[in-house]
Amino acid sequence: MPRPRLSTLAAACATALVTALIGPVTSAHATTAHYSGTLTDGATWIADTPGHWNGTLLLFSHGFGPTTAADAPSPAVAQALLAAGYALAGSSYDPNGSMWALDSAERDQFAALSAFGRQVGTPTRVISVGQSMGGLVNAEIARDGAGRVDGALGLCGLVAGGVDLDNYQLDAEYTLATFFDPADADALVNLDSQADGGALADRLTKAVEAAQQTPAGRARIALAAAYLNLTDWAPGQQPPARGDFADQEQQQYAWLAQGLLGFIVPARWSVEQSAGGNTSWNKGVDYAGLLRGSVHAKQVEALYRDAGLDLRTDLNRLTRGADITADPAAVARLKRTSTAGQGLAVPLLDIHTTADQLVPVEQESAFAGRVRAAGDSALLRQAYVARQSHCNFTTAEVVAGLHAVEHRLDTGHWDDAASAARLQRSADGLGLDGAAFTDYRPSRLTGTH
Repeated sequence: MPRPRLSTLAAACATALVTALIGPVTSAHATTAHYSGTLTDGATWIADTPGHWNGTLLLFSHGFGPTTAADAPSPAVAQALLAAGYALAGSSYDPNGSMWALDSAERDQFAALSAFGRQVGTPTRVISVGQSMGGLVNAEIARDGAGRVDGALGLCGLVAGGVDLDNYQLDAEYTLATFFDPADADALVNLDSQADGGALADRLTKAVEAAQQTPAGRARIALAAAYLNLTDWAPGQQPPARGDFADQEQQQYAWLAQGLLGFIVPARWSVEQSAGGNTSWNKGVDYAGLLRGSVHAKQVEALYRDAGLDLRTDLNRLTRGADITADPAAVARLKRTSTAGQGLAVPLLDIHTTADQLVPVEQESAFAGRVRAAGDSALLRQAYVARQSHCNFTTAEVVAGLHAVEHRLDTGHWDDAASAARLQRSADGLGLDGAAFTDYRPSRLTGTH
């Protein structure tokens, strides 16, 4: 559904029905108070406050999954933040709809903020924090939250938005199906259920496992991985050398074989459920042009040569066979609820791992371009952690990012607070669990039709 206008959001906050359950809870560091309640749409909210609150509230937006209220990225982060004096709050989003809860998430987060003010007290400062899909919610709050939030910290955020996500995932799934599972090439969208998506993912995964046994199969897996913006650094591995194209493909395959398709394919059903129809398309897409824009183009070309395959023939086959069209109303709805790049109203720091298999780091490039087009680049900073896996941050990295946002709010300037060197020093100084900030510039996001 479309995002409510700000007046609607304010009314929802003002009329939220809240039932507060308050009780002291003793932690290892201090006595904390826990609060919970229910909002008008049935969403729940929770909050935790430390014994010595510093006045700052962190409003946390959780990621894709069950619509259960959360107020921190992890228990370890929650413990560290409460010990440092921060209050935490967050909502479940509407539990009556899709797990792709962008229809209600921003509204419910503002309502949770209002409920916190009534039940606990008015914060002196509010910083929005969001993780994964919640990073998209967080970016929307950073765009719309002037007067309600002061700054924002995004963690592994899906900031390119839902339309781009669905499209580049479709490009990869279509490539895999065309070459390895043609019976499913016409069954990639308009899924009947999450179970339907799971069965499709299982078939595609088994087809990929079989294809990996031949040079031709490996070349075509690399082609699909390029369209998926799939990192070539897998868990438990060392980063492949720049020119070691075979190792790059082997690590991309490791992601696919270890269940990546089993997550992203069924998730499409949740997006379609939220939007009311198919939100992605490939009719009219030039697959040769898409590959030219990928950071993995040289890898694909080399593996095709080694396999004795004609890359142009395969690309022409993909382009000729691309006939999937989207539901225009569903696309329009997803654009309204699930994009964030139109601008920023408050300072935002995004942090991303450099090898994120679920939300590719290249999403940050697309987001930065949209913020730049809106004239708000001065409000945005992006930082990177040299590590594999989605949202794989240490507690120290999260807290250091928060301190960088606070520096921007305290001084009115970023200075070098969001640089890799400064963030690393800040994280190291916490004496927690280490950090791996790095200077990095992500490539262009492939598949933004």
